[in-house]
Amino acid sequence: MVDTPKADRITQRLWVDADACPVAVREILFRAAKRTGVRLTLIANQPIQTPPSPLIDTVKVASGFDVADDEIVRRVSAGDLVVTGDIPLAAEVIDRDAVVLTPRGEAQTRENIRARLQMRDFMETLRSSGIHTGGPAGLTAADRKRFADALDRYLAQLRP
Repeated sequence: MVDTPKADRITQRLWVDADACPVAVREILFRAAKRTGVRLTLIANQPIQTPPSPLIDTVKVASGFDVADDEIVRRVSAGDLVVTGDIPLAAEVIDRDAVVLTPRGEAQTRENIRARLQMRDFMETLRSSGIHTGGPAGLTAADRKRFADALDRYLAQLRP
């Protein structure tokens, strides 16, 4: 199989907030980029291993608070897909008319992002007052399937 874009028909890109993106989700993204010809860029403050492909690249940014997020916001265009679990980043790219998908396959949208930001801020207030709120559960097979299905639905919309 030749690893080249399909006649430049797909102009949207996939952007990944890769520092916290699970390896299983990255693997799904690698396969999807090769299968569909969509460009995939992983942005992180550490080196990320990727398969050799002209469709897949990485951008290593300096360490620091929100440096990778700021780079994604700077590069994203309307209609692009951003994969992130970072709610403030999701809100910023939604404001730029990008599509957001969490690594668990949940869509972040204009309709739900404000409520998620409020819940995030509430949980942060609880944690800062000393209440232990726990962390997210591990990624399950159902989460991986939900992500792959949601990604496929997004990619299917790109085809003419």
